[in-house]
Amino acid sequence: MATRVLVVDDAAFMRMMVKDILSKNGYEVVGEAENGMKAVEQYQELKPDLTTMDITMPEMDGISAVKEIKKIDPNAKIVMCSAMGQQAMVIEAIQAGARDFIVKPFQADRVLEAVRKAVG
Repeated sequence: MATRVLVVDDAAFMRMMVKDILSKNGYEVVGEAENGMKAVEQYQELKPDLTTMDITMPEMDGISAVKEIKKIDPNAKIVMCSAMGQQAMVIEAIQAGARDFIVKPFQADRVLEAVRKAVG
C-alpha cells in the first residue's frame, strides 16, 4: 500500500512541487494545507503516514503545528521544509519531534531521501 502523505506549505507552488515529486515516486498525497491550523485539522481527519511541513506560515507556524500534531499522535512522522538560513528553526522543529528536514528549493532526490528515512 502506498505511503499516505499530507503536504503543508503556504505557497501553492511549493505544495505542487512536493506533490509532483512524491506522486511520481509511488506516494499517495491524501491532503494539503496552507497553514498550521489547517495542517492539524487535516492530520486528525486524514491520519497520514507522513506530513511534510513548511516552517514559516500564517496563522500557525510549522513548529507549533508539529507540537500540536505530536500531542494528538506521538508517533507522527513529520519532515520539515525550510528556506535557506532557517537552521535555528529547523533545530527547534527537530526538538519538537520532526524526523528530518528538506531545504528549498527542493531537489527531488533529497525530498525522497528524507521521506524514506522518516517513514522507514
